[in-house]
Amino acid sequence: MQMSDTRQIAAPPADVYAALLDPDVLKACVPGATEVTGTPEEGFEAAVTQKVGPVKATFKGVVTLSEMVENQSLVITGEGKGGAAGFAKGGAEVRMAAVDGGTELSYDVEAKVGGKLAQLGSRIIDGFAKKMADQFFSNLQETLEGPADPEETEADGEAGPKKGWLGRLTGKE
Repeated sequence: MQMSDTRQIAAPPADVYAALLDPDVLKACVPGATEVTGTPEEGFEAAVTQKVGPVKATFKGVVTLSEMVENQSLVITGEGKGGAAGFAKGGAEVRMAAVDGGTELSYDVEAKVGGKLAQLGSRIIDGFAKKMADQFFSNLQETLEGPADPEETEADGEAGPKKGWLGRLTGKE
């Protein structure tokens, strides 16, 4: 299964690139992630719980980053085993380009599954994989830009300043 998409993110390429290398950001962005540990150089270990059709499983696996060109591109590759449910593996080529107002992020994703999951049929698997990729990049965009509807602060109805992704994770600006 393969898919491609492009998103506009209101953050500079350096921030987008740094976010993709941060295990806390990855944990916040990967749907169902319960654990992401490691470093970009050594790779990450992850645990993700997902329900695909009638099959629910916790996948434990590794994520590696390669072909890293700072603030421009990287390749994310992951593989996980979900016990009796089977396995999932895939990768994404991610490219970033500076545009007015932020970064144009484009990606090509490829995913494969085996075991019980593969028996669900390609329509279910393809739909699930597209949903997972869309959700990851939507979560990344929200992490970098802040929520789409900023909370109103004080009684004056003024929207408060947006905190960057690092500020929201650490509580500091």
